[in-house]
Amino acid sequence: MRFKMLIPAVLITAVVSAGAQQTPERPGILGVSHISVYAASVSATEHYYTHVLGAMKSPDPENPKGARYFFSENQFVEVLPMPANAGKNRLDHIAFTTSDAEKLRAYLGAKGWHVPAAVTTDKSGTRWFDVFDPEGNRVQFVTSAKPLIPSAPKSAISRHIIHVGVLVHDRAAEDAFYDGLLGFKPYWYGGMQDTKVDWVSKQVPDGHDWIEYMVAGGPGAGIPDSMSQQTLGVLNHFALGETSVDSAFKSLQASNRLEGRHDPAPKIGRDGKQQFNMYDPDGTRAELMNLHATEKPCCSPFTAPDPSE
Repeated sequence: MRFKMLIPAVLITAVVSAGAQQTPERPGILGVSHISVYAASVSATEHYYTHVLGAMKSPDPENPKGARYFFSENQFVEVLPMPANAGKNRLDHIAFTTSDAEKLRAYLGAKGWHVPAAVTTDKSGTRWFDVFDPEGNRVQFVTSAKPLIPSAPKSAISRHIIHVGVLVHDRAAEDAFYDGLLGFKPYWYGGMQDTKVDWVSKQVPDGHDWIEYMVAGGPGAGIPDSMSQQTLGVLNHFALGETSVDSAFKSLQASNRLEGRHDPAPKIGRDGKQQFNMYDPDGTRAELMNLHATEKPCCSPFTAPDPSE
């Protein structure tokens, strides 16, 4: 009798195992890879990213007409020629690093998300694929077989892109994708007023970089007709981590690299971190941000560890 009772248990175990095999596990999502933006003037943009921010220019294997500006061995800003139909938009996509692009593609597909038929692989062995989040933002996931450049440029004002920000209308819809499917975790939220949420930070599940929802524009999706290109450039942005924004600001001043549009001086943000905003020639914001808060944040506490240098 005891032997007969074991048979159903074995069958149940087999069924559970078969079900687990049908849904791939989500591989690691480790941090920010890059942000891709458009430029009206290639020469003006090159000067900004190489001279002002100190990044290193490199060819772009995805688009021979574009360029990559590296801050570390694997993090960069991709600058692409502005398409004819860009309008006021200057953001092409944001990108995160994953431990296995193919497994993540298969995982999202198994969860019912629209994914491409295969990943793309370049000559270096780097693999990536693109999807669209619920707001229509293009999101790329990248796996690099090796460092993309030999070493970080010494002239870079920072060696760590700690977050990317995008215009968001529907926080709940975005959460269903980033939290529900991908496992992103809450980090901080706040607003210009204590009772209003304008910014929501969600860290990658397997690291401390984050995406920042820039909640604006009312209901719907896309870029509101009433939103200016300048405002959009503030929202769609990237942040460079600093141990001291004040020191980075003084370094830019002392080396005569502080050119173009920028804040008058560093300030403390509502999250309690010092920050300093700079803008490329097309208005995309680069935010120098302290890795750690020096004052108490408004609105909510930090609920995950800060990124490191």
